Amino acid sequence: MPYEPNYTKLPEHISDGVQRYIEQGVIPESFLQAVIQNNLRESFARADKINIARMFDIVSFFYNEAPFNCWEHGRE
Repeated sequence: MPYEPNYTKLPEHISDGVQRYIEQGVIPESFLQAVIQNNLRESFARADKINIARMFDIVSFFYNEAPFNCWEHGRE
């Protein structure tokens, strides 16, 4: 049985975009692209108030839950 990431660890308003990215390869909006590329400055610059407050949870999700090829360099 393949591993299923726990999308409930993410803010609700971004979980669908993250799921589409991981499962279908759909490139997400600019905030998530910055997170995926491990670009701290751009991640905070593009984040809304909820994402700023939950940045630790979002980064933790990608580090601990997302498949390795979805993190740091994004899909190439």
